[in-house]
Order: sequence, then structure tokens, then C-alpha cells
Amino acid sequence: MAFGLMLILEGVLPLLAPHAWRQTFQRMIALQDGQLRFIGLTSVAGGLLLLSIFH
Repeated sequence: MAFGLMLILEGVLPLLAPHAWRQTFQRMIALQDGQLRFIGLTSVAGGLLLLSIFH
């Protein structure tokens, strides 16, 4: 169920705004590894926080 919800959420931006989705990925390619790791860490921490709040 969680995987299905993730796929739905991940698919909304390319479905509704494909140009913005491409621009986002072009900007991410330009980031350094440390910056991408920080984004990943922030995403994981935010997900864990949401799980702990709504569980």
C-alpha cells in the first residue's frame, strides 16, 4: 500500500507539469554529492517524522 501511494505521489508532477519535472532533474544533476545526500537525509527524516506522527 505504501509503495502504491509513493508511486502515485511521484507520478503527479510528471503528469501535470512535465517541463517543471525536467527542470528539477536538470538542477539536481548540477548539485554536488554532499548536497544530494543532504536532500536525501532531509527526505528520510521528514518521512520518519510523518510516520511517527500518524502511526
